[in-house]
Amino acid sequence: MTSIRPEDMAERDNYKFLIGSIIPRPIAVVTSLSEIGILNIAPFSYFNIVTSNPPIVSISIQRKSGEMKDTVRNILALKEAVIHIADEENIEDINQTAANLLATESELTKTTFTTKASDIVKVPQINEIKIKMEVSFYEHVEIKNKTQVSADLLLLKIEKYHIPDEIYHEGRIDPDGLKPMGRLAGHDYAALGTRRTIVRPD
Repeated sequence: MTSIRPEDMAERDNYKFLIGSIIPRPIAVVTSLSEIGILNIAPFSYFNIVTSNPPIVSISIQRKSGEMKDTVRNILALKEAVIHIADEENIEDINQTAANLLATESELTKTTFTTKASDIVKVPQINEIKIKMEVSFYEHVEIKNKTQVSADLLLLKIEKYHIPDEIYHEGRIDPDGLKPMGRLAGHDYAALGTRRTIVRPD
């Protein structure tokens, strides 16, 4: 068995080890607005639930050369966003939103997506993606490597859920209808696959 301390590995090797072992990761497709009204769309797989009471999710966004990503700047400025859950039908367009564009350009132009106004937040939501969550800013944590900020951890409070009736029954979501996609390493994604039910002990 190979045993390695993270500090003995290059940053890129730590990255490859983590994204290759913590799989599959759910993908948040985040829409946000710049202060001048440019719609930003970006997918993030450092994403999960923090708590259901109140309903809060987390997204960690790596900095590039010490600079905040557009999504972080937008959310810190306007205090709101919309999170969409990546699904099979839309994964090709979702992948296109990972393109490196200028802050004055919208990733919407790289896709076939259409948008509509949200009910509570000012940020538009994507019509084609099934599950959408309007969120408000809750907390920002700077993640530091020694004195250098390397990532921004955002905690976001859910203000409203949107889900199609056909995949939402008696308070439960039909995973076969949702068809979520998860992130693996490299350029790879994973569909839901085989499920196994195991009853938890008392």
